[in-house]
Amino acid sequence: MSEELRLRIVSAIVLAIVVLAATWLGGIYFAVLAIVIAILVYYEWTRITDARSRDPEAYWVGWGAIALIAFDVLVEEGTDAWNEYLWGAVALLFIYALIRAKNRWNPAGVVYAGLTGVSLAEIRGDDFTGFIAMIFIFAVVWGTDIAAYFTGRAIGGKKLARSISPGKTWSGAIGGAVAAVICGALVVLCYMKQVSLWTVALAFLLSVFSQVGDLFESFMKRRYKVKDSSHLIPGHGGVMDRIDGLVFACSGAFILKMLLSSWNHGVGTFILGAVSQ
Repeated sequence: MSEELRLRIVSAIVLAIVVLAATWLGGIYFAVLAIVIAILVYYEWTRITDARSRDPEAYWVGWGAIALIAFDVLVEEGTDAWNEYLWGAVALLFIYALIRAKNRWNPAGVVYAGLTGVSLAEIRGDDFTGFIAMIFIFAVVWGTDIAAYFTGRAIGGKKLARSISPGKTWSGAIGGAVAAVICGALVVLCYMKQVSLWTVALAFLLSVFSQVGDLFESFMKRRYKVKDSSHLIPGHGGVMDRIDGLVFACSGAFILKMLLSSWNHGVGTFILGAVSQ
């Protein structure tokens, strides 16, 4: 076994332990993890676009918005009025950054990173329902990634998006989606003892979101001619390199909840409610 492969394995095990432990504990522990991920994602985004030197005003305004989002995720017990003021301030900062930015990709990083932190925290919440919902999404995303890689290598075939990511194939995409449905169904079976068509539909949809997220990051890195988003994770590159699919899957679930459900229920409750129908 090469030194690089050994480093990748050790890093992956450590990360998995940290993430799964925080997911099990939930509450403030997972909220802190979500905030750390959002901060690192925004750091890597601005690193890719070189915002600090090329667009400093949008860069620092963006950090102000991320700080307010992080504060909101930590202080969930605030009043509705307080939350409205806080998110109003975030919106104003974003609009200001959008107007003043020399490059529109820089303020877009606030949305990408901020939605990552908020959606992760909202899905997990602090109850057992959120834990199962988060495990469901992990299973779908990880199943997609692993199966897409091995299926694509074994079968090959027509490229999925040659100009963006030459290594990805339609066979890998289909294999990843099939694995996502199977993995998601297994999680639901452990919790509910039954699998519905809604389980299949939601797992498939989140798998599509995950693969779109992977392609999006590949597109961004190709646009700015960078190989890795950073070198924060030994042997793996950056945080964005590892969670690109998870970002889109969680954000997609969060947006679906806002569009299709009431604010009276959490995102985790929405996900489990969908798969149990």
